[in-house]
Amino acid sequence: MQGEAAVRFERRLIDSLYTEAMVLADEARDYFDESGRADRDGLAPLTRVAFSCESLKITTRLMHVIAWLLTQRAVMAGEMSLGDALDGSRRLGDAPASEGGVIETLPSRAQTLVASSSRLHARVAQLDRAQAGAMPAASPARMMFERLSSAF
Repeated sequence: MQGEAAVRFERRLIDSLYTEAMVLADEARDYFDESGRADRDGLAPLTRVAFSCESLKITTRLMHVIAWLLTQRAVMAGEMSLGDALDGSRRLGDAPASEGGVIETLPSRAQTLVASSSRLHARVAQLDRAQAGAMPAASPARMMFERLSSAF
């Protein structure tokens, strides 16, 4: 019974983070593609380049987070094993770094999106590290048994 509560809590956590990531992705898309055009057009040329670079960094952070959360959902649905989810290709990707001095030159809405995406990525990175650290190393005997079981 207690294990079931933990699974429900975990599902709520993943669902909550997924919703947050999708809302933030939508806000970033709207700002950088539509409503932030006037902000971008008013910037100096080099700052305009930084604005575009930060847009890509935000997108990268959020796509890494969303991919990791979708992997967690696949594990919960039984579509993937936790061991498969811990494969390096399915772990959370590194967040591209943003330089504080550059961020300060951007419009306030862009600064907020950079900070929000960085915080979300950092929170999910904590979960990723905790999950990877909690996974016990499989013994060679257990691995052999699992291979034999899957063969029959």
